[in-house]
Amino acid sequence: MKHALTTILIMLIAFAAAEPSAIAAPGSDRAEVQIGLCSSIDHIVQALDLRPRGAPIEVWQFDDSTMSLLARGLRLRLRVAADGRAQLTLKVADQDCTRFDTKLVPPAEGKCEYDVYGTSAAGAVSINSKVDAKSTRELLAGRVAIASMLSSTQTRYLRDRVGVWPLPDGIRKFGPIQLRTYSTAGGRYDVDISQLPDGERYAEISAKTRQPDAASMMQTMKEDLQRAGVEACVDQSSQAANKLRSLLR
Repeated sequence: MKHALTTILIMLIAFAAAEPSAIAAPGSDRAEVQIGLCSSIDHIVQALDLRPRGAPIEVWQFDDSTMSLLARGLRLRLRVAADGRAQLTLKVADQDCTRFDTKLVPPAEGKCEYDVYGTSAAGAVSINSKVDAKSTRELLAGRVAIASMLSSTQTRYLRDRVGVWPLPDGIRKFGPIQLRTYSTAGGRYDVDISQLPDGERYAEISAKTRQPDAASMMQTMKEDLQRAGVEACVDQSSQAANKLRSLLR
């Protein structure tokens, strides 16, 4: 009897020790593999037999003139649908997805997954909130500040996990970027095609997978692009940062 009680106690202690990692597990296994494409847009659409997925949307990024948020690994992005409603996303780079706290960021509001570009992979937390059409108009007209539009979860993450609160002065909007998402034949990959106000266009192909399978997915994607005659860009860093730099010029 004494031996049995000892065994049960050991099991309970082991379970308690493992519990925090179990809480963190939901975000630790997801990855998005992404490749920037540098062939002409018309060739990409034809060679990959792209089909539009959903309606075009308008995208705005928020930072100051020195890109101080981006320098801290932060991005504030507003995606505006045709009906004027929007989704405001706070994205925080270089986060440990194995320690993602679903109590701090409920699954309905955000996630942690690995962004895979070229040979680099890093965890990133994305936290979303919905913005109604009236509030979207007020924000884009400059009548309200972006900080006042953040959800309590977004504000709490900035304050408690990132240590950036309040936001720096001078945060303003950059854009709009016209974005349309396509799917390849069979729906294996998504392709985002973006156009900046000056007409400059970007294309990026991506696929979701498990983090342990990211390298294999990257290789398969490269082989599929090579067969289709679509050129990958030499610079495989995040296109979002490159777009913001272009908007600042």
